[in-house]
Amino acid sequence: MAALLAVYKGNQRRTDMSILSSSTNQKALALGAIAGIRAMTAPALLSNHFHHSPTIFLEGTKLGYLQKSGVATGTKLLAVLEMLGDKIPNVPDRIKPIELLPRVVSGGLVGATLAEANGESRITGGLLGVVGALASSYVFFFLRTRLVKITGLPDATFALMEDALALKAGSAILK
Repeated sequence: MAALLAVYKGNQRRTDMSILSSSTNQKALALGAIAGIRAMTAPALLSNHFHHSPTIFLEGTKLGYLQKSGVATGTKLLAVLEMLGDKIPNVPDRIKPIELLPRVVSGGLVGATLAEANGESRITGGLLGVVGALASSYVFFFLRTRLVKITGLPDATFALMEDALALKAGSAILK
């Protein structure tokens, strides 16, 4: 039975690209970048995607838990709480180690999961997710800081724009 499943998975990997419209590496990097904007939004979107469209390639793997209903719900709740927390004054900057670490871990997780789901290297996917998270953490930190200074608008205005961008772009990546 295990041998038949392995053959099926092997054949399926070549033909099932349901979550990919472009390369896995590009999606791992892009979804990692979403993690750099909002650490919990990327895994929440990914878990929700795989909960509604499960793949056999994650079943029985260390990353298979992301397809579970409770995980999808929990990550969405954490994403909402993170978005609310981002609007609180005196929250440490996202490029401080205490804030950067969850973004990097999240980027690695989503990148590795996308790669695993598509029969590609979890290590490569994870590393690309980390790179995306690191890069976007710094880019969006400095962009937001600069925009607040240039426009005089409240920081929360740009925080809300980041929320919308993370949700919209993350959803588009997984289509």
